[in-house]
Amino acid sequence: MGLFDKLFGKKEKESLDKGLEKTKENFLSRITKAIAGKSTVDEDVLDDLEEALVSADVGIDTTIQIIERIEKRVAQDKYLNTSELNKILQEEIENLLVDAPEKSYQDFNTPTGKKPYVILVVGVNGVGKTTTIGKLANNFRKAGKQVLLGAADTFRAAAVDQLTIWSERAAVPIVKKEMGSDPASVAFDTVNSAVARDIDVVLIDTAGRLHNKAHLMEELAKIKRVIQKVIPDAPHEILLVLDGSTGQNALEQARHFTATTDVTALAITKLDGTAKGGIVLAIANQFKIPVKFVGVGEKMDDLLVFDKKEFVDSLFNLNDRQ
Repeated sequence: MGLFDKLFGKKEKESLDKGLEKTKENFLSRITKAIAGKSTVDEDVLDDLEEALVSADVGIDTTIQIIERIEKRVAQDKYLNTSELNKILQEEIENLLVDAPEKSYQDFNTPTGKKPYVILVVGVNGVGKTTTIGKLANNFRKAGKQVLLGAADTFRAAAVDQLTIWSERAAVPIVKKEMGSDPASVAFDTVNSAVARDIDVVLIDTAGRLHNKAHLMEELAKIKRVIQKVIPDAPHEILLVLDGSTGQNALEQARHFTATTDVTALAITKLDGTAKGGIVLAIANQFKIPVKFVGVGEKMDDLLVFDKKEFVDSLFNLNDRQ
């Protein structure tokens, strides 16, 4: 039983295993092919491994770092064989992933002394942003938190409607205004209401227009300013939601958002429907921002707190679970 099992139980670990099945099949099949018939880890094996990692959407920069680390270990042990390669590869991949703060969101708890705890959720349309907010609300509520949603994506009527539906599913209240309202005013009213109602967690949705639009970033800055009029140290988290199934496109979105706003955490969605889960490694490593949540299914409970050790364990050992 791993750390993830201890924190959330067998059910959640099984969800992670199942959600990564397609990625694992793609990832490990390429690695297995790279080392087939080889007895030692030589230059040819490393070349094949490099190609396998790039093909699995781990990304060129991250792949190079992994290969360089393995090369150092090969140099230290001249008799390193391919049967040891999987273990070493797991260790080096795990080492590349950014550590979240200790006990970050463990059991969907929030830091003490931060009430209400404000999470501003950003990301382009179609990545599963609204769904992620709904699932987060559900998980926080199940953990005993009082949750409030803020529908600050006022440029699409569908966005407000969708968030309203999720608020009903998660059984949490929502603050919203008519389409076309000032998003910052919605955010302001949301945090004001949260303070008055003694809310624990506030989740604020934001417009999901194209990530390269300067006015969107200006809007996010304005939302932060008005929130701070009520809660000076908020938002406490700026959570960027990315669709893991889009591979390198998700990496590009992360590049734009991190360049223009202070993203503090990542949520990677739709990992259950893709063989491109390796993109999690590329994004987390390149931007040095912790992945804190992963989406591995459509059910309300299929948004999991990310644990890098268990993620890598699932990536390599799905078939070993009993």
